[in-house]
Amino acid sequence: MEKKSPAIKIVLWLALLFLIGLLVFTLKNPVDMGSLKDYQSRFYSSPFSLLPPVIAIALALITKEVYSSLLLGIITGALLYSNFNLELTLNSIFFQKSGGMISKIANPSNTGILVFLVLLGILVALMNKAGGSAAFGRWASKRIKTRIGAQLATIALGVLIFVDDYFNCLTVGSVMRPVTDRHKVSRAKLAYIIDATAAPVCIIAPISSWAAAVTSSVPADSGINGFQTFIKTIPYNYYALLTIFMMLFITIRRLDFGPMKAHEMNAFRGDLFTTGDMTAGKNAGPVSSKGTVLDLVLPVLVLIFACIMGMVYTGGFFNGTSFVEAFANASASTALVMGGFIALLFTFFWYLLRDIISFKDFMGCIPEGFISMISPILILVMAWTLSGMTNLLGADAFVAALVQGSAKSLQSLLPAVIFLIALGLAFATGTSWGTFSILIPIVLSVFPSGEMMIISIASCLAGAVCGDHCSPISDTTIMASAGAECYHINHVSTQLPYALTCAAVSCVSYILAGFIRNPLVNMIIAFALMAGTLLIIEKSCGREPLDQE
Repeated sequence: MEKKSPAIKIVLWLALLFLIGLLVFTLKNPVDMGSLKDYQSRFYSSPFSLLPPVIAIALALITKEVYSSLLLGIITGALLYSNFNLELTLNSIFFQKSGGMISKIANPSNTGILVFLVLLGILVALMNKAGGSAAFGRWASKRIKTRIGAQLATIALGVLIFVDDYFNCLTVGSVMRPVTDRHKVSRAKLAYIIDATAAPVCIIAPISSWAAAVTSSVPADSGINGFQTFIKTIPYNYYALLTIFMMLFITIRRLDFGPMKAHEMNAFRGDLFTTGDMTAGKNAGPVSSKGTVLDLVLPVLVLIFACIMGMVYTGGFFNGTSFVEAFANASASTALVMGGFIALLFTFFWYLLRDIISFKDFMGCIPEGFISMISPILILVMAWTLSGMTNLLGADAFVAALVQGSAKSLQSLLPAVIFLIALGLAFATGTSWGTFSILIPIVLSVFPSGEMMIISIASCLAGAVCGDHCSPISDTTIMASAGAECYHINHVSTQLPYALTCAAVSCVSYILAGFIRNPLVNMIIAFALMAGTLLIIEKSCGREPLDQE
């Protein structure tokens, strides 16, 4: 048994004394739980409202342990919200109707995501058991000869699955893991590629759940067509465009830097994980020798088709609504659950009729798939709860006030300011969609029309995606880790330098866009700046060896 250090013991004693002090304070200052209808914390809409996510994110990056970091962030938020009353703190963590853990789990949209995670985990377990994943790996190894080819194939698949970021993360990971493993691509690099082809691709795809979220964030009384505005923002969405460019550049040029370089060099020597091997202790049992490529490809195609049909169905396409409007009105979580269940049902009949898996083995994959998703489910639930605590403290109102206060004095610099504020808000709360809904109405109040309105909305979308991309508590980041079966903190720490490099170039590009206001000229400048930055990094860090070297 490992002996605790004196410093740890001191911290534990201080924590115990703090809890005793809170208990005494609570007993002396009881709260009437029935009179909390209009309750508001004294820390509401103050800089302290951003403290819980800052604590959680900082601890996660320092300690490399995500569960305790998220839990401490949640407890900090609940203590601030309850004004340090222990009874109200416990009630807020679990039962608060707007931000408590139980209310987050009970939210139909969140529950749908959890169910979809389980369904996809079962599908992946089935494809592995039936030998489909192994057959695809053998097939791909004959056609994909290099590490660069494996990464480019993963990027191509990620770009093709542009409908929804959750769907993208988990599907691309399950399909491409055998290929990237065979070519010694680290799981951290796979997670980065998955994450970089999820939200950044969805936010520039007109037919996606993200386009629907942006469209719905434009106030109905503004007189602005939300979908047309979204289309016009695409050339100005520098973070998304530059992320895709950067991903291709570093793949083709064999350039990695920061912690990712160590992960890739370790993978080159045979260690795909560096730390936190997600396959350790797993026992998948015997794999069918009858599996073919079709046994992986067909269930995935059915899943894609069923999810797309589910989206347009929930958006009213079969009731006469146009295809584009149906996507704008779709319920992504409902569609994903429907698509996942249909794909699972199809896979059941397909595998049993082909006699490549027994009924008993099929049923055995159900708990196996569920168990494989326990880690991302736990992280998601705690991340949602932390976001709920942050919202209860009025972080959104605090950030909105910052934007409104700077808007009048920084007209031409507003796109860059919006980008940075959206980045910070999405990073702290772990949600892009919530950032859209807060900032887009503010942008429209400053610029009701014209090119500056388009640039500013685009900077809001780009900043939100960037913050989402960087944040350890973002659901998309968590799903990318799950899809790659990569230890979550490894994914966060290796991706952060890439995302921040792209963010810096994007911020400079928005400063220039506020003055130039020409989409083509600005885009050329942004790509030139990104290429120049990467070439400087390449000269400093060097390139990785070829496969045969």
